[in-house]
Order: sequence, then structure tokens, then C-alpha cells
Amino acid sequence: MDFTHEIEKRKTFAIISHPDAGKTTLTEKLLLFGGAIRQAGTVKGKKGGKFATSDWMKVEQERGISVTSSVMQFDFDGYKINILDTPGHEDFSEDTYRTLMAVDSAVMVIDAAKGIEPQTLKLFKVCRMRGIPIFTFINKLDRVGKEPFELLEEIEETLEIETYPMTWPIGMGPSFFGIINRKDRTINPYREEEKLTLDEDYELKESHPIAEDEAFQTAVDEFMLVEEAGDAFDRDKIATGDLTPVFFGSALSTFGIEEFLDTYVDYAPMPTPRRTKEESQVSPTNEDFSGFIFKIQANMDPRHRDRLAFMRVVSGKFTRGMDVTLARTGRKTKVNRATMFMADDTETVNEAYAGDIIGLYDTGNFQIGDTLYDGQKVDFEDLPQFTPEIFMKVSAKNVMKQKHFYKGIEQLVQEGAIQYYKTVHTNQPILGAVGQLQFEVFEHRMKNEYNTDVIMEPVGKKIARWVENEDAITDAMSTSRSNLVLDRYDNQVFLFENEFAMRWFSEKYPEIKLYTLL
Repeated sequence: MDFTHEIEKRKTFAIISHPDAGKTTLTEKLLLFGGAIRQAGTVKGKKGGKFATSDWMKVEQERGISVTSSVMQFDFDGYKINILDTPGHEDFSEDTYRTLMAVDSAVMVIDAAKGIEPQTLKLFKVCRMRGIPIFTFINKLDRVGKEPFELLEEIEETLEIETYPMTWPIGMGPSFFGIINRKDRTINPYREEEKLTLDEDYELKESHPIAEDEAFQTAVDEFMLVEEAGDAFDRDKIATGDLTPVFFGSALSTFGIEEFLDTYVDYAPMPTPRRTKEESQVSPTNEDFSGFIFKIQANMDPRHRDRLAFMRVVSGKFTRGMDVTLARTGRKTKVNRATMFMADDTETVNEAYAGDIIGLYDTGNFQIGDTLYDGQKVDFEDLPQFTPEIFMKVSAKNVMKQKHFYKGIEQLVQEGAIQYYKTVHTNQPILGAVGQLQFEVFEHRMKNEYNTDVIMEPVGKKIARWVENEDAITDAMSTSRSNLVLDRYDNQVFLFENEFAMRWFSEKYPEIKLYTLL
């Protein structure tokens, strides 16, 4: 069965950035440019009732932020491109981290006025750790920002990566004229249709008033300097994430996106192998189907109470109706309902190949990190789980709604944004999260999707540590400063009041072996 040509057509990337750098807008315009949608609703256009296609959750629409990872596919130049728009808000870094396990490359969006921001740096480090190629889009050139060389220097020094500008800006803000395309030495004007061309001496081949402009002369001088003294183009370094192609543009105006896409499809990798728990690798061209669940989302359509498990196809070919085995349980299941996201529309998937992201309709069988396979047994390595830092006691305001309350908690915990704990003797539910916003989203969704008001009582910041040798635990070890709770799998976890309390515990009970998640 030869489906290698289908796999070679797949390109799968995540968009990463700090909040407000324009990540969701860029996603939207890529879809628009690829013909996947007819009209872009931008984050700025909320008064008109239009929302970004990838911001489907009500709380996202109200706040203008992305707190879930959205998945969309479009066609461009003969390629099937899968985009994963990650949460920009740092409280949802765990969801973003898992998303980065499901892609083969990343696009880093940087605000030209702000440069490298903390969340960008954090996500970039995850990409470097995985060794995935990174493409950089410097956004908002239609506003006044930092000088291009300053931005490149900041990227190189802060992120310790070489840069190779594929385009170069002429002016910025009100004087922004356009970009020079390094590959073919053309100039793409921001407000005009016709492209201009530079000759071998960096002069315009055709007459144009911009030739007399100071911003144009400065840009050409800078461009010549980049050509002569900048980092050399190295395809191998792009592939290992040691060199990033850089593009300048304005996502809001759909400007500079064509140049980005043209280069991206040429140099981004096809689907890459994935490691298993046995430390072997599964090649995308392996004929046996395999994939893993990296995200679960309940109630994307509240009318149908649906639940989707997002799967990255790792190898072989997925066919609707096929029997697959769930590695965790060893049980076979027939997959009759699967969907693919085409921006503002979904369509039933009959076939999918390595690199594709598809949604499986789920009645509660799947968990984040699950491996599905057909043929030879495979079990992919675990996806990361973060150690929560903030904790809340939670209960239903109306005791008559306990059934809705526990169903809502179960489903939202399975999505992985919050973690579930309970007290040892009273089974009081306690939620753990990386950031405060996760609790706000939980409360909002319990009310709107499960019709349940909740009471949330802050437990505060705690240091959570799991126990390797649970048999050695005694009741006396659980105190107000080292509270023993159980996680959703009934593993024992100590919630320490602070670092001092944890050190005191370790000195008093040296036989207890504690460990942390990421």
C-alpha cells in the first residue's frame, strides 16, 4: 500500500506567541489566504459580533483571548496544512505543551513593538527541547515598533538561535511601504497591487516615487548588509531548530502571509517519527496505523453535548469504520465517527494520513495520552502533566445538582486543563491548576454547559509532591502544613504549605520519597 505521497503532502504546525502578539489573527488570515474561509472575523471586531474562527468558547469571545487549542486544516500549493492555534495565556501552558507534542514545526509570532515576551520565551524553549523547526513572523509592521536589526538581535541573543530574514521591511507604522522578498528580490507594496523588482545592484528596475524615499534607501542599505554579513541560509539548521527563517508583515492586513506560506511549505518537515515507551520510534510511513490523543474537548457544540478526542495520526492510514486497539486497555473499538476541522466548518473524515489531526467522537473511553493502533502493538511515550500550583475546594451550590456537578467535573478534568484531588477521609473535591484563569473558565463552563453553580473556596498556593513509596505513609504525616490528598487515580499527594514545610517534612520523614511532575 503506497501512501507515502500523501504523507509527504502533510505539514503540521503550532502557532506560539505571547498574548496579544496577533497569533489568533494570523491563524485566521492563513485560513482566509488558503481559501478555507470566506470572511475573517478578527479579535478586534467584537462589537460587530464577529469572533475569530479559532476562538469558539464563549469565555474566549468575551475576553478576546485563546484558552484552548484549536485545530484547523487548509490546502495550499498542493499541501495539506494542519494548524494548531495554541492558548496564548500562560495559565494554559500545559495544554499548549501537549499541543507541541502533536506538531512537526512551530510558527513564532512576535509583536514588532514588544519583541520577545515571557510566554514566547517559555514556549520557544519547549520547541528547542523537542528540536522542532521554528519559523518566525514579526507582526504589526503597520504600527511603530522596534528596528528590524534590534528585533533580530533580540531573537538571536534571547533565544540563542540564528536568524535568516526571508523578507525585509521598508519603513514601519504610518511610513510602512512594504517588504523586500529576499528569495526573488521583489518588493511587495503594502497599499499597492503591483510588485516591484530590484536588480543585482539593489536598485529598482522600474521607476517609482518610493525610490526617492529615505525609508526605502535605509531599507535597501539594511538589506544589503543582511545579504553580506548575516547568517548563511542552512536547510539542515532549519530542520534541527537552530536557524529560524524570519518574515515581516501585518496579520491584520493579511500582508506578508503569502511570502511566509511559500517558504513554509518548501522548508517545513513532512510528518516526523514519534517515540514509544520502549524508546523505539514509529515512522510515519509505517503501514500499520497508529496515533495518540493529545487533547479532549467537551461541548464544542452545546446542543449535542458532544465530546471530541483530538488525535494526531502518527503512521499509516486512518479509515473511517476501522477497528483500532486502545493500548491502555488492550480493547478493540470501531471508529465510525471522526471529523476534521476546516476553519468555520467540520466535515466527516473518511481517510486521514500521518500528520493529520482528526477529532474522534468519544463517549468517555479516551484519555489524554492514549495510543490507538491497528496491527503491531505500539504505545507512545506519555504526554507531560504539570504540577499544579494553586488549589481550590469546590462544591455544588445546589445539593440537588450533585449528579450534574460530578459529571461536569469528570469531563472537564479529563480535558486536562484542571486536575482533580479529594481529601482522604471526606472525599471533598479539590481542584488544582497552573493559573487562576483556569478556575474562572471551569466556573464559567460548569454554569453554562452543565447548568451548575459552584462554590469555590481558595486553598491557596501549595507545593504538590507525589509519593513513590506509598506503603510508608501514616495518618500522622498529614497535617495542616502537609495535607495528604488523593489524585484522580487515587495516588497519594502531599500539599505542602510552603518550601519550609516541605523541608521540615523531608527532614522528619527521610524515608518518604517525594517526586514532582513537570
